Amino acid sequence: RRAEEIIKNKLLGDFPGHGFYGEESGKEQADAEYLWLVDPIDGTKSFVGGYGMFSTQIALVHRGELVLGVSSAPAAGEIAWAARGMGAWLDGKEIRISDCTDLASASVSTGNLQSMARSDQWAALGRIFAQVNRTRGYGDFYHYHRLAAGQLDAVIESDVNILDIAALAVIVREAGGVFTDLQGQPLTLETRSVLAATPALHPVLLDLLIP
Repeated sequence: RRAEEIIKNKLLGDFPGHGFYGEESGKEQADAEYLWLVDPIDGTKSFVGGYGMFSTQIALVHRGELVLGVSSAPAAGEIAWAARGMGAWLDGKEIRISDCTDLASASVSTGNLQSMARSDQWAALGRIFAQVNRTRGYGDFYHYHRLAAGQLDAVIESDVNILDIAALAVIVREAGGVFTDLQGQPLTLETRSVLAATPALHPVLLDLLIP
């Protein structure tokens, strides 16, 4: 709560006409032209447990469109950011998604999958795993950083909050990737799932995941 308060006071102090949506404090002026989305500690259990899979996520929405994202992971020593039309950057170096085009060569990482495990998509995920080159379960910020940097080729999650992924979506998109929910729909404040991948793999994966 204290971390979010510091971030909120800084952002709204510099941009008093903007709105704010934080994981801890909720929404304030959510209908403003500009809306900041903040998760002060994404990966709270990791933070409490003393291992490095946590980050601070800050994104900016302009008239319903995500235009800026910053993902800071201090324990991992990484900070990624991107802004619309300005590319994606990791620790000061511009990054780009891989050019992977086929499942047989792809590396796929998953995060939270509880809802998928209770749905018909679970079998579809198994068919995907049977075809790809490697499967991983990095989760949280980490697999999105790796995807944007060209070190993974797809990420699948069925249980997320928009505050967890908004900044990461901007980073992946500006790196050249495609980032939607599991039905292929654009992100909104109500988004709860993710399919993020290279431009060639995204439609292939989506076709496999939608009966």
